[in-house]
Amino acid sequence: MPHNSHGGNIHSLHKWCGQPDQPILDFSANINPLGPPPWLRQCLWDSTEQILHYPEPEAAPVLDSAAATYGVARENILAGNGSTEILYLLPRILDYDRALIPVPSYVDYETVSRLCGLTVERLFLDPGEDFRLEPSLLQERLDRPALVFLGRPNNPTGLTFSARQLRDLARDNPRSFFAVDEAFADFVPGLDRLYRDIPSNVLVLLSLTKFYALPGLRSGLAIGSRDVITELARHLPPWSVNALAQAVSSRALRDREYAEATRERVPRLRRELADNLQRLPGVRVFPGEANYLLCRLEGSHPDAFALQKELLAQNIAVRTCADYPGLDESYFRVAVRPEPENDELLRALREVLITGTAGTRPGSAAQRGPGRSPVKTPALMFQGTSSNAGKSVLAAALCRILFQDGYRVAPFKAQNMSLNSFVTLDGGEMGRAQVLQAQACKLEPSVLMNPVLLKPSTDTGSQVIVHGRPVRNMEVQAYIQYKQEAGKRAREAYDTLAAESDVIVLEGAGSPAEINLKAHDLTNMAMAGYSRANVFLVGDIDRGGVFASFVGTMSLLDKWERDLTAGFVINRFRGKESLLAPAIEETERVTGKPVLGTIPYISDLGLPEEDSVSFKADRGDRSGEDDAAVVLGCLDLPHISNFTDIDPLLQEPDVAVRIVRSTRDLDPPPDGLVIPGSKNVMADMARMEDSGLGRAIRELVQRERTVLVGICGGFQMLGHSVADPWGLESPDRETLSGLGLLPLVTEMSRTKTLSQCRARHLTSDHELKGYEIHHGRTHIVGDDVVPAVRSESGEIIGYADPGGRVWGTYLHGVFDADDFRRWFIDGLRREKGLEPLGRPQTRYQLEDALDALADVVRDSLDMRAIYAMLERGSDS
Repeated sequence: MPHNSHGGNIHSLHKWCGQPDQPILDFSANINPLGPPPWLRQCLWDSTEQILHYPEPEAAPVLDSAAATYGVARENILAGNGSTEILYLLPRILDYDRALIPVPSYVDYETVSRLCGLTVERLFLDPGEDFRLEPSLLQERLDRPALVFLGRPNNPTGLTFSARQLRDLARDNPRSFFAVDEAFADFVPGLDRLYRDIPSNVLVLLSLTKFYALPGLRSGLAIGSRDVITELARHLPPWSVNALAQAVSSRALRDREYAEATRERVPRLRRELADNLQRLPGVRVFPGEANYLLCRLEGSHPDAFALQKELLAQNIAVRTCADYPGLDESYFRVAVRPEPENDELLRALREVLITGTAGTRPGSAAQRGPGRSPVKTPALMFQGTSSNAGKSVLAAALCRILFQDGYRVAPFKAQNMSLNSFVTLDGGEMGRAQVLQAQACKLEPSVLMNPVLLKPSTDTGSQVIVHGRPVRNMEVQAYIQYKQEAGKRAREAYDTLAAESDVIVLEGAGSPAEINLKAHDLTNMAMAGYSRANVFLVGDIDRGGVFASFVGTMSLLDKWERDLTAGFVINRFRGKESLLAPAIEETERVTGKPVLGTIPYISDLGLPEEDSVSFKADRGDRSGEDDAAVVLGCLDLPHISNFTDIDPLLQEPDVAVRIVRSTRDLDPPPDGLVIPGSKNVMADMARMEDSGLGRAIRELVQRERTVLVGICGGFQMLGHSVADPWGLESPDRETLSGLGLLPLVTEMSRTKTLSQCRARHLTSDHELKGYEIHHGRTHIVGDDVVPAVRSESGEIIGYADPGGRVWGTYLHGVFDADDFRRWFIDGLRREKGLEPLGRPQTRYQLEDALDALADVVRDSLDMRAIYAMLERGSDS
């Protein structure tokens, strides 16, 4: 077993475990669970040129920052190579022959005292009083001068004591000297710090190592009287604090935001960990105020050395405390770590102390059994260097690959912002990207796969849908405040889904390195941390700059986020892969992460786009119209939704689809024009009229040049008016005129229609299948209209003019039906005097497309490495 008088000896721990390549969850070192400040890497990078010169001899930049932060004169502060350097120097400049040390306490107090020839007297603290120190207990031992070492908070107990009483004690005993170690005091909110109103015979030691999570950098301070600081400085070697440590320490001391975040989060994490540890049988948890907890094994449990051995077998390290005077082999100490790591410790302790099954950590839901944390299900996650990098499609591909290989796999995206939504069997609304991924897994789509859906309704607001049900419309700031609740609901959904699966394939959103969004991230690294996912960072090389985006993204991630990143995936590559070798080699060298695959550019995927990004990127190329028998226009509305309704038409060999954004795009007139759904019908109708498109569309219909089809919101626009009495889409609760092509009026309802639906197109008698998502209720106000689509329940969900040249329906997916789609296209062919083709020319069948996609991605990804990750995940 590794033995060291300090925790955190990661090298020794790795050597003992025999797995140097496996990460260790280190609860033996008391380091800030937030990790280093996010600016650390950039600060180090910016300071690299300073190593060409000797550092400032007295660490003046650090002293200046410390003086400003602590409100202490600069001459009362000393900087050292960690507070330990100053601690070891102190007895050498003071003329004492004995040291008084309340125990248990930091072992180096006694070590340095003996090295300097002092006799050590121990004041044993009472475990029945939780080892609490009252400064008055020291008074009876100070009948003769002594160097007194005190920890505040004490290590390993984590308790503080009254600063006022210590000041009084020091002033009452001027012949003694008090070294007060406040290495962990920054973690205690509202603590009366001793460096304020400090007596001349008190020296306060401060550590930047623990609070700022910089143990490898070594930086500490001492605050005391000018005489003591001057004498310590005389004995301190020059250039004690190196240039990089000076740069980082100076910046850290000025970072009040990080300090406040730490003092807000650590007490909550400590309380939660203490409560859960206390629930374990035979474990006593001592109250503490810092970022660690002292524990004792009681009853028939093995001692802490046996516990340490069992935990190390699972790559978890705790600090045994038998080498602390006043403690024995039943005591151990644990640091407060981030929530997922604390959960991992608790899981391992339960196995050791309750079930005796340490080391058996299966990942599948069936093996885990009831009550086990579903978060341990192995998880793989695609995140991107940008939006539209191909995350959704790659997630679908991996879902199909894992399904083909016998896994129970499910997709998950915590929050999706999309106007393309789908209605589940139970009437819940979710993003269509996760519907495709569910199909890749051969699963019925569930709102658990996309628990939070945002459907933008304005430039700064969205309808918020949680677990498939609308909550309300929210502006940006309102949603940021709601995000804590949204995150809770997302994690609940993930836990439920994970408990039923062998593997979860997660998808992120946008980029994990969006600096303005990271503080309230819900979908990217926050979810990766919760699920313990291996993150694959996807870059679109077809856009250019992919290697710079990989390196830049990694440089903006925090350490824990970089640790979760398993590697990179280059997407949409055209050309000879060997040409990428130098760039891949350099990227791997700079980031320390492998490129796990290069996916070729796949044209004509035959799959729905993940969002409107690609649709909006269309620049109106008409080159395909020359060879097409039929030209269909699709109106590009500012708030377009469910534009995938036209996807089946894109597969037809005799059809060209033209994106219509202005009146110029209607010349020459298309044979048919589709007005798709809209998330803000009111705004899009106003825009259509203001741009002249409304008038132009009416003229085309009146001249019988174009067949007009409206779907959902587009269907509502075909009528005389749309009213919004509840202000769902218009704050003024207005009524706007529609195109006036069908005698219909629509009124927005507070109740949203969400349902899957079978229906029949009455003119063709073809069966249809799709879903409805709308707030509006539409009614006839004239005679010049006939039913066009009837649901199987008998409800009319679509109307047409008597000639059938203008028609619309609430049914999304209307063109998915192969026979109806061909009937519709053949009607346009007849209009042009062309022979109808009769039979369907294509089958809108996603299964074949998913299998083909999976084949390409399987050949392009390092699946051996991915399966190794899954194997480690099921063992962890």
